[in-house]
Amino acid sequence: MSERRLRLGLPKGSLQESTFDLFRKAGYHISVRDRSYYPDVNDPEISIILLRAQEMSRYVEDGVLDAGITGLDWVSENESDVEKVITLCYSKSTARPVRWVLAVPENSPINSVKDLQGKRIATELVNATKRWLAENGVQAAVEFSWGATEVKAPDLVDAIVDVTETGSSLRANKLRIVETLLESQTIVIANKTAWQDPWKRDKLERISLLLDGAINAGDKVGLKMNVKDDDLKQVMMALPKGLSNPTVSNLFEPGWKALEVVVEERIVREIIPQLKIAGACGIIEYPLNKVIY
Repeated sequence: MSERRLRLGLPKGSLQESTFDLFRKAGYHISVRDRSYYPDVNDPEISIILLRAQEMSRYVEDGVLDAGITGLDWVSENESDVEKVITLCYSKSTARPVRWVLAVPENSPINSVKDLQGKRIATELVNATKRWLAENGVQAAVEFSWGATEVKAPDLVDAIVDVTETGSSLRANKLRIVETLLESQTIVIANKTAWQDPWKRDKLERISLLLDGAINAGDKVGLKMNVKDDDLKQVMMALPKGLSNPTVSNLFEPGWKALEVVVEERIVREIIPQLKIAGACGIIEYPLNKVIY
């Protein structure tokens, strides 16, 4: 039987490092040489190529790639007919969806989409912007922006449609957000024919499961501790309400239990002192790579 490989596209650019980090937590170690678009990965059944997220869906749709990671926004922009495998809640800086927004200079009279009638707009998301304007019955000139979109208003255009996670770059360029056109998250997509191939589908589903597990673990840690039988009830009461039942097991020494639980990292600094007061000892906090539900 000939060697089988999944041809997988990963985003080059702003999402590259966060994607590599996510794959590392999922168990896939990716290394790339300078100026190379073909990284090495510790799985002989995967062949990776780096592409801009903006063009990923076109190559997946055409079958040049079996699958890829890109944004839902670019699938929509390219109107690509692909299989959406799973949503991965991560972006460049945060786990929040990115937003494509209409932004104008702080002193602009534009306060809604209706005020764009006859105006000029710069954006990378040309097709989606045109559809949005048409849905609102507005005619405006939409031009493709090759980058540095924030600096083009008001001298070159009246408004921009740009992507943002936090809005800090827009504020730094003295722009205000008027409306949100769409929200987008990172997704795994597959070529329709490749998705019907049992081996490729199984391989991609396994990768997606591990990536999703790595994301689930991103804001969580594990806690281990020892507790006397007499203190167990108090320690359990110190754990956050609504938490899934912790694992409790007997220690070799009679009268003691070992307790293990997964919690959100943001609450650890609050509950560890409470657990100590309640009677827990030997408390260990450890990071998690994957949480599979």
